[in-house]
Amino acid sequence: ARQVSEMTTHTPAPGETRTGTAVAAARWLAAGVAVLVAGASAAGLWAPGLYTDAAAVEAMFRGYDLVTIIVVAPLLALTLLPAWRDQTAAQLLRISMLAYCFYNYAYYLFGAQLNAALLAHIAIFTASLYALVLSLVALDIGGLAARFRPRTPVRTVAVILLLLGVPLAAIQVSGLAGFAVTGAVPQEPSQLVVPLGFPRLGAVLD
Repeated sequence: ARQVSEMTTHTPAPGETRTGTAVAAARWLAAGVAVLVAGASAAGLWAPGLYTDAAAVEAMFRGYDLVTIIVVAPLLALTLLPAWRDQTAAQLLRISMLAYCFYNYAYYLFGAQLNAALLAHIAIFTASLYALVLSLVALDIGGLAARFRPRTPVRTVAVILLLLGVPLAAIQVSGLAGFAVTGAVPQEPSQLVVPLGFPRLGAVLD
């Protein structure tokens, strides 16, 4: 009986305990982020005069709010459903949505004029950062790699991502390098009339 008890009793290793704690904390933080982005986006869309920026910047923020409330908040909430939250697809989608929130709300936090939603934007930025880090720490990289089939075009996907990332990095670095050498301020490549801080923030985040 003692041998059977020893065989059936499993004591979690310290690493397993830490992983379990990270997963639970990441889920709670992600749930908070989902609620906060839904509320902040709704306020941005329907609260008159919330944004006090230039018209083009205000329109940009409202466009972000529309995407967030229609796509990001529902998908993030979907990844937290008990029936799906432990699946690999749900974990990867949750990480993607958290990365979007962290990246996107950096613009709200550091690029927008002072407004009534600042505290919500601070909470979203901070919570999404911690949830993203904890989710990445808890992700089973080995198990994820094992799920790819031998014919999965991982190198092709990697090349496509490089083709997307390298030109963007080259544009940002060349503009900043030119400023360091000549003093010429990098110009915003889009047609938006945005403050100088926006191109600089975009270069840092990209």
